Amino acid sequence: MNKRVVIVTGGTSGIGKACAKVFGEAGASIVITGRNQELLDDTFREFFHAGIKVLALKADASVEADNQYMIDETLKHFGRIDVLINNAGISMRAIFEELNLDVIRKVMDINFYGAVYATKYALPHLIESKGTVVGISSIAGYRGLPGRTAYSASKFALNGFLEALRTELLHQKVNVLTVAPGFTASNIRQTALTKDGSSQAESPRDESAMMSADECAKHIFQAVLKRKKLLVLTQQGKLTVLMNKLFPVWMDKKVFDTMHKEPDSPLKTR
Repeated sequence: MNKRVVIVTGGTSGIGKACAKVFGEAGASIVITGRNQELLDDTFREFFHAGIKVLALKADASVEADNQYMIDETLKHFGRIDVLINNAGISMRAIFEELNLDVIRKVMDINFYGAVYATKYALPHLIESKGTVVGISSIAGYRGLPGRTAYSASKFALNGFLEALRTELLHQKVNVLTVAPGFTASNIRQTALTKDGSSQAESPRDESAMMSADECAKHIFQAVLKRKKLLVLTQQGKLTVLMNKLFPVWMDKKVFDTMHKEPDSPLKTR
């Protein structure tokens, strides 16, 4: 990755931070974005002291102008873009019946439109470098999860966008990689939105046995090097995608039962 430039949106925690670290340690110049200035400063200092060439930008993935700013600043500092990792994302947890529609808009603005904006402004430079667009999707982009309607919808939309884009760019030598992590230990569940848009604050799942963000990032790094098109992670994730194709009705019941067992599950059996 020497002389390569990698942008990671939402790069101050979880999978995004882990990706920035592994690409940076491999020699790439890294650009990270986030909305929290304190987290940006902390991450910048950590990477800088580790010898990683890093630029930290305060930017909101859901704001189109912030994405254009991100690309302009990257070019100003490093002169090129080789990899764009669309990682910024947010989750939610509530049944649709009780969900404030503003929550759906917010989730779509960050998870889907954030990737659209960043890719739009980065694409001419990725075509020039014959680089890679990465979208951090989810198993929820292949199998809708009850209690996560907005999150699932955003990831299904992201998957469709990336697949169409990958096909459009087939002869321009830009690789498009869709990443579908299974359950991964990160902060996304802590910051998940509830039915009224407030933060959940605590994860409803035991994360001790989940794949770590660091391990997930290593898989993503190798997939970028090998210019893979699709990366589905964890055995549970791969099995979920396969079984949903083969036995969709049975999976409705199985997935409902699994999600219903979460502490304080919003799902109802009436």
